[in-house]
Formats: sequence, C-alpha cells, structure tokens
Amino acid sequence: MAELVKKYDVHANQITDWKKQLLSGAPDVFGKGAQKAEASEETVEQLHAKIGRLTMENDFLERGLERIHGPRGKKW
Repeated sequence: MAELVKKYDVHANQITDWKKQLLSGAPDVFGKGAQKAEASEETVEQLHAKIGRLTMENDFLERGLERIHGPRGKKW
C-alpha cells in the first residue's frame, strides 16, 4: 500500500476505495454484466430500426394527406 501511495501520489483511503469498487464490480464487468451490455446494445439497435420504420410510415402518411387535403390539411 505504501508503495502505491508513494508512486501515484494518492491517499491510502483512495486506493482502498478503488479496491472495494473493483472487487464489487468485477463480476459485472467480466461476467454476466458484459453479456447484459451486449443484449442491451442489441435491443437499442432494434429500437432504432423500429423508430426509423415508424418515421418513414409517418412521413408517407403525411404526404398522402397533403395530396388529399392540400398542404394545410383538413381542419375538423
């Protein structure tokens, strides 16, 4: 501990805190947590694709309404 404190010029409590964080979070980083991150990335990609499709459909329908009711649309 003393070597690390001297080498990196940090307080011993900071090194102890970092060690606790590493030990508590290591399984998530190197284990199942990494798999969860990959699954969430896949979900985000699927949602972005769905947003793109819905945007295209919305634009298509809006252009169709403009043809029927003119550029200002029908006022109810």
